[in-house]
Amino acid sequence: MSKLRIAVIDRDKCTNTKCGYICHNVCPVERMNTDCVVVPEKKDEKTNPNYPFPVILEDPCTACGLCVKKCPVDCIKIINLAREAGTLMHQYGVNTFRLYNLPLPRQGVVGLIGSNGTGKTTALKILSGAFIPNMGDFKNKATWEFVISKFENSPDLRNYFTQMKNAKLSYKPQNVDRLSEVVKGKVKDLLKKSDQRKVLDEVIESFDLGEVVDRDIKNLSGGELQRVAISAAYMKDADVYFFDEPSSYLDIDQRLRVARAFKKLGEQKKIIVVEHDLAVLDYSSDFVQVFYGTPGAYGVVSAVKGVRSGINEFLDGYLKDENVRFRQNELKFTTESSGAGERKGATKYSYPEMKKTWKDFKLEISSGSMKAGEVIGIVGRNAIGKTSFMKLIAGADEPDKGSDKPEKKFKVSYKPQYIQADFSGTVQELFDSEKLVNNVLNECMNRLAVRDLLLNQVKNLSGGELQRVAITLALSRDADVYLFDEPSAFLDVEQRLHFSHLLRSVIENSEKCAFVIDHDIVLVDSVSSRLIVFDGKSSVHGESSSPQEKREGMNSFLAQMNVTLRRDRDTKRPRVNKLDSKMDREQKEAGEYYYYEK
Repeated sequence: MSKLRIAVIDRDKCTNTKCGYICHNVCPVERMNTDCVVVPEKKDEKTNPNYPFPVILEDPCTACGLCVKKCPVDCIKIINLAREAGTLMHQYGVNTFRLYNLPLPRQGVVGLIGSNGTGKTTALKILSGAFIPNMGDFKNKATWEFVISKFENSPDLRNYFTQMKNAKLSYKPQNVDRLSEVVKGKVKDLLKKSDQRKVLDEVIESFDLGEVVDRDIKNLSGGELQRVAISAAYMKDADVYFFDEPSSYLDIDQRLRVARAFKKLGEQKKIIVVEHDLAVLDYSSDFVQVFYGTPGAYGVVSAVKGVRSGINEFLDGYLKDENVRFRQNELKFTTESSGAGERKGATKYSYPEMKKTWKDFKLEISSGSMKAGEVIGIVGRNAIGKTSFMKLIAGADEPDKGSDKPEKKFKVSYKPQYIQADFSGTVQELFDSEKLVNNVLNECMNRLAVRDLLLNQVKNLSGGELQRVAITLALSRDADVYLFDEPSAFLDVEQRLHFSHLLRSVIENSEKCAFVIDHDIVLVDSVSSRLIVFDGKSSVHGESSSPQEKREGMNSFLAQMNVTLRRDRDTKRPRVNKLDSKMDREQKEAGEYYYYEK
C-alpha cells in the first residue's frame, strides 16, 4: 500500500552543498534529534549513490513545509495523499517519481489521458516489458516472480504479467525522431521486415505512405517518421500493441486515418494509446483510463471508464467512481470560445495577395486583414504552405517578384514550428536577454507553469518544457502581430487549453492580433475567432483562403477531411462523428460539417 506522504527532490535544480543544506537546517524533526532530512557525508561520496543530494525520510516527515519554503531553488515537493492511491508499481529511487496502479490491456483501444509527467510512458514501458517494476523497492533488483506475487488480489494484472513472457508485444515509442538514428536504409525495407500480418499494401494506403516508401529513413520529416514508426508497430503480429503519442507531427487527416486503423485493429487485438489530442482520443478509443497526480512527483491510474465519461471526468477534475478531485477547476469549453467569438472591430492590419514558387512547390496566398483583438486559426494538411505563409507574414521570407510584400506597419513576434534549444544559460537568463512585457510574462509563467523552470538550463528542457518557454517568450515580446506555428506540439491536454485561454485573453485585452497554425482541432476551435483554410496537394501546390467566418471556414475544412463534428452536451468540446453514422450522414446532407444542431 502507498504511503500517506511523498517527498520529491528535483536533482536538476538542487544546489545541495552551495546552499549549505538549508532543508536539513530548518527541519523541526531534525532539531529534535530525529533523522528526517539526511545529509550525506563526504566520506561516503564513493559508496553513497545519493551523494551529494540530501534524502528526505517520508515516515518521520510532518509535512510542515519549512524545507519547501526555505529552499532557494524550489526543488522540494512534499505531497500529502488525500487517500491510499492504490498499488505502488514503481519508484525510480529515493525521493523520486512513483507510479500507482497500471492500466490494463483489453480487446479494443484503451486510451490513456493525463498531464505530462504523471507516468503514462512509464506505464507503457512496464506493460511492454521494457523494464520490470520494482513495486517501490528500488534498492533491490526486481524480478517478474516478485511482481507476480504482489497481485494475488488482482487476477487480471497477475494473469497479464504471468503470460507476458510468452506474449507478442508491439511498441511504438514516444520519440520517433530517434528512429533515423537506430534504423538505417529504405522505408520499404523496414516495412517489409515488419509486415508479419501481411498488410503492407493496406498500410501504405491507409497511412498515406506511397510517396515515401522508396526514400531513405534518414531523409524523412517528423510527420513521415511518425507514420513509418506507427506502420512498423501496426503491421507486427502481436497480442498487445502500444502507441505512445501517435498524433505528434501528423495533420488532422493523418490523425484520423491512424485513429480509424486503430479502431479496426482493436476489433481483434488489444491496444493501448497515449494521446493528447482530445478529438482523436475520443474517436479512436473504446475505453479510457485517467492519469492524475503531481507531474514529476507521482501519478495514479484510474479505473477503466467509458470514453465519454472518462474524458469528461478528466476535464472536470473529478473521478466519480473513485470520489477523487485531482484539480481545483474544470477545463471549460464555452459556446463563445467554440464558434461565436468572431471579432466585430475595425480592420487593424492587412496583407496583400502573394505568390511564392520553389523548385517543386507553388504557393498562392489570398489577401486578408486582421482585426484588433482577434486570433485567426490556420488549418490544412501538412506540406501545403501554412508555415511558408507565416514566414511571409513575419518577413522571414519574401514573395515572388510582382507580388506586393506585407506592409511594414506592424511588428511581428514569431514562435516557429521547430524550436532549437541553442541558448547557453538558464530560462531566467533567456528571458533577461530580451526586453519583454512584464505583466504578460508573469501571466504566461503562471498559466503555463513556466516559473518552475526559471533555474533550469535551456538545453536540458524536455520538448514540452521548451514549447512552453518558447510560447512565453513569443507572447511576452512587444509586438503588434503574434505568430504561433504548432504550439500544441509536446503539450498535454491541460497545457493546450491553458495556452488557448491565455492567448485569447492577452490578444483581446491588448487589442493585438495573432495567427495560430495547429492540427489539434479542439485547440483550433477553442482559440480562433476566424479561420484561414489551406487547400491543394501536399508538396506540390497550396492555396489559402482569406480569413473567413468561423463556421464557414470550419465547414470548408471539415468537408476536405470528410469529417463532421458535434458538441458534447455537457462540456461543449468537439467530438468527431463516426464515419457514415446517422449523424455524420445527416450533417453532410445538410452541408453542416461543423456543429450541426437541428
